[in-house]
Amino acid sequence: MAITLCKLSRFSRCYKYLKNYDNLIPNNRSLLFCTIAQQPKSRNLLKIGIIGASIGIIAGTGYSFYKISEERKNLSLDGTTSANFIQILKHKPPITPSRKVIFPVNTTELKLTLFQYQTCPFCCKVRTFLDYYGISYDVVEVDPVLRKEISWSSYRKVPILLVQTKDGYQPLNDSSMIISLLSSYMRDQSQNVSELVEFYPNIGMHDDKGKFKYEIMNKYFLMYNQMPKNVTLNTIVEERKWRQWADDVLVHTLSPNVYRTLNESYETFEWFSEVGQWKEYFPTWERILIVNVGACAMWLIGKRLKKRHKLKEDVRQSLYDEVNKWLREIRANKTTFKGGENPDLSDLAVYGILKSIEGCTAFKDLLNNTKLSTWYNAMKERVDSYAGHELVNG
Repeated sequence: MAITLCKLSRFSRCYKYLKNYDNLIPNNRSLLFCTIAQQPKSRNLLKIGIIGASIGIIAGTGYSFYKISEERKNLSLDGTTSANFIQILKHKPPITPSRKVIFPVNTTELKLTLFQYQTCPFCCKVRTFLDYYGISYDVVEVDPVLRKEISWSSYRKVPILLVQTKDGYQPLNDSSMIISLLSSYMRDQSQNVSELVEFYPNIGMHDDKGKFKYEIMNKYFLMYNQMPKNVTLNTIVEERKWRQWADDVLVHTLSPNVYRTLNESYETFEWFSEVGQWKEYFPTWERILIVNVGACAMWLIGKRLKKRHKLKEDVRQSLYDEVNKWLREIRANKTTFKGGENPDLSDLAVYGILKSIEGCTAFKDLLNNTKLSTWYNAMKERVDSYAGHELVNG
């Protein structure tokens, strides 16, 4: 206990040290380490030791909580359902939106709040869907390290979409489930959102490796009362297949590429900070913590993900291979999009995932080494002009 308290005390001193950097100039990483280097050697070593110990404590504590959480999940496996994840809130969490996205063509009457990271691939998927169909929504930018903005939720990942209903506020989790449910609702509004949630049960299970996880059943399925006109069973199956491919294959090529080297990892996080407007939404000390701890952690994690997902030694080649597989499908259709003359949900999924790395070196290399730009630019034009609003209820 005494050792634990000592470690927590050292972490507290590091926290105060970082918080004192509220007025730093933009080049936070350089200034942070230059400032340390300018101190007397003994103080320099002390501060480096504190920072190193703090990072170790954070990592150790996080791992401990992870293991405890896994054990608790295993104990409660029997009879586990989605109750903890779909319960309607009586009151909206007291979180001020970071910004509002309003489309003049919005006719859905949906009142949505999206809790997200700006550059999370799954959050980008949901935003792409909402933007394409011209559905207005509020955005709450979540701190990716502290995540205090979603402390009200037992679900600790993003995206979370909060939908206002007549009974309160319905949380929706998992990007693919969110998109399937909203697509079903737009095609047939005779059922409300809370009723549609029941078609997507969240089941606790063990996977093939014995690891416990929650899985949302039917998350790639749209719920039809009647088969839509001009839609075949083959079209539905193909769309579902490529949406799942985007989640299970394509997305796993991103992290090892954007965090390929430590410099690329810092470059990626600095772009995240810019496009996510972290300077506006988070205090400086918090942004420094996110960028420095996040970049170092993800550089290391990227190496593990490369091995886990069996990517090639040159991870760029794995990214090119998967994108080329997608482009061959479109060329085989002899249409602009996988969905034909208009994008379908698989087009929106792939575009949203790739958009998450748009400002990274990996994306520039992708454009230079594949023929992605034709499809990608056509998708960008459709999404940015919310062209899908004409198809709502279609």
